[in-house]
Amino acid sequence: SSILPCIKDLASDSSQHVRAALANVIMGLAPVLGKTLTIEQLLPLFLALLKDEFPDVRLNIISKLDQVNQVIGIDLLSQSLLPAIVELAEDRHWRVRLAIIEYIPQVAAQLGHEFFDKRLSDLCMSWLGDSVFAIREAATVNLKRLAEEFGKEWASEHIIPQGVQGSNNNHYLFRLTILFAISMLAPVVGSELTVSTMLPVVVNASKDRVPNIKFNVARIFEKMLPVLSAQVVAQTVKPCLMELHEDTDCDVRFFAGQALSACEQIIAAA
Repeated sequence: SSILPCIKDLASDSSQHVRAALANVIMGLAPVLGKTLTIEQLLPLFLALLKDEFPDVRLNIISKLDQVNQVIGIDLLSQSLLPAIVELAEDRHWRVRLAIIEYIPQVAAQLGHEFFDKRLSDLCMSWLGDSVFAIREAATVNLKRLAEEFGKEWASEHIIPQGVQGSNNNHYLFRLTILFAISMLAPVVGSELTVSTMLPVVVNASKDRVPNIKFNVARIFEKMLPVLSAQVVAQTVKPCLMELHEDTDCDVRFFAGQALSACEQIIAAA
């Protein structure tokens, strides 16, 4: 009776800094007010602030959404907040997109993989092609966390096939991001899936025309070594690295040499 009227006035304050400050703390009221009052009184304010023209307001709301999820439950989350989250995933300000990506694994854990596959799976893959490096990097970490949440069988069905397809993209930055995603996923999905589905992508990328791709292939081979058997290293990885070690680009030769040394240690220890 005393605080909520003030909150409503602040939510429409003419100063963007006031609205941003409110967005930073308003979510903390949800556990205090409980489910009914949160739905009736706070949820409309949350949705309004999520559409605020000032990016810091949207950002502050997104970063505290987990406090509301625990109160209103997953059904209402999917009905009311999820559409706003999907819209913000394509926000013109990259920091807002980044905040959404970092929040996605929490949403995924609550929604379950069936609902997630229908509403958010394609969105997560689209971030791999974002124009901002920080977004692409966060997208690879996001895929790893989703694979950890839903399991390697889910990853083999929903992430890896799209990644394999994306490895042939015309834009070299997208191809590079796919390689980074593979290096993230390999320890999660294990040796068998890595060798059968993702290692061929990295091998194929070793013949890419872009030196930036090739020296990152060498680095990714080195990161993947712990999940590969000595036999696979000797028969598949080492020949690729030896070819890269003869490349005309000095960076490619340097990183290939480092990876080759690591390969030799694994083969010698077998």
